[in-house]
Formats: sequence, C-alpha cells, structure tokens
Amino acid sequence: MNDSTAIPAQPLPWLLFIHQVPPRPDYLRVKVRRRLRRIGATQIKNTVYALANSADGLEDLHWIRREILAMGGTALICEASFITPFNAEASTTQVTPGTTWVTRAGVFIDRIASAWLIRRFIDPEARFKFVFATDYQPESGELRFDMYDAEFTHEGDRCTFQTLVQRFSLGDVALNAIGEIVRDIDCKAERYTRPETNGVAALIRGIAEMHSEDDMRVQRGGDVFDVLHAALAGRAP
Repeated sequence: MNDSTAIPAQPLPWLLFIHQVPPRPDYLRVKVRRRLRRIGATQIKNTVYALANSADGLEDLHWIRREILAMGGTALICEASFITPFNAEASTTQVTPGTTWVTRAGVFIDRIASAWLIRRFIDPEARFKFVFATDYQPESGELRFDMYDAEFTHEGDRCTFQTLVQRFSLGDVALNAIGEIVRDIDCKAERYTRPETNGVAALIRGIAEMHSEDDMRVQRGGDVFDVLHAALAGRAP
C-alpha cells in the first residue's frame, strides 16, 4: 500500500506534557502548575501531566509551552496511550501516612480548616509543622499547604481547603459546604453567603484570641469543624 492510499493513523487518546522550568524565581513553578491544573491536566509525575487529546487541549498546551520556553525552560508535547488503565477523573493524589505537613505559623481559618481536613480525611497520622519563613525549603517527605510555593494552596478562585477537597476527590456534600464557608471568610468575600459563615468566623476568631499556640488553634478549631461537618451532613441532633 503506497502513501496515497494509507489509512490515516487515529490520534492517541492522551496528550502528555513534559516540562522543566528554571529553579529561580520560585513562582515560575507555581504559575505553570496552576495553569496546567486550570485546563484540566492531571499530574502523573512532578513535571509530567496528562490531558485528554482534543484540539482545544492541544492549543492550551502549546500556549503554556510557549510561556515556558520564554522563561528559559523546556517543554515537550506528545500523544500517548496507556497500557494500564488511566482515568484522569478518578486519579487521586496519594500521601504516605504520617507525613509532616508544613504551613505558616499564626494559623487562622483556611489553615485551621485545612489541618482538620487533612487529619480527618486524608492522613489521620498527620504531623504538623508551623514555620515563619516565606521561602521555607521542605525537608524530604514534607508537604506544604497554604503557604508560598506550597504543594497545596489557593488555585484559581479556590481556597486551600477547597483545593485539598478537589485534589483528593473528597466527594462529600458537607465538605463542599464547609469549603464555601472557609473561602468566604478567608477571602473576605460574600460569594456563597451561607448562613453559617458569620458564626464560624466568630468562633475561629475567638479561638485565635484565646490561643497563641498553633497546635491549640488546630485542636480547638478541629472541634468546631467536627460539629459543623456533622450538622451539615444531617447527623447532628
């Protein structure tokens, strides 16, 4: 069969985006990561993302690639298929039990709520470290949340709590509601205007005024979110 009669190859179902950005400035990595997540790409490895193959998706990746090249980095786009099953919608971030989770000291609404979410639904053996440095470099095995260059932080219009719910596929109606409350308090906005928001804000402010220690704020705040989750899930009397 000659080229004129050859059957065109069918496009493979996935686009892979493989990239590397310069180590400085730090915000470049964060910017690229957020852009990829915003278009629906799923992280496979640190610098490898998968996106369903489509004309729009390919165009989005080309724009991101152009930005990376302008930064002095490298990026490749290729078509791929997976030998083992891969479902981006079902792909869920995994953590090792007992991970040390790092965040900024002086925790308030988003960090308190996120710490509760982590210990209650993601990593029951989680340990927390509270640091002051904005350029904190994590030790091996540590994960950062709600701080500069963190693995889990604000993405798009989501607060950190909402990012954790989304990244760990926590399909809980009550958690979604708590996320709306936390987001409005944290961002000083009235996007969702849930009736519980003002009361939760007052409780968290009271806890912060009573306790300067971050561990105590997380502990007492966790009690608040335990009760709130039960109430929103319809389990409270």
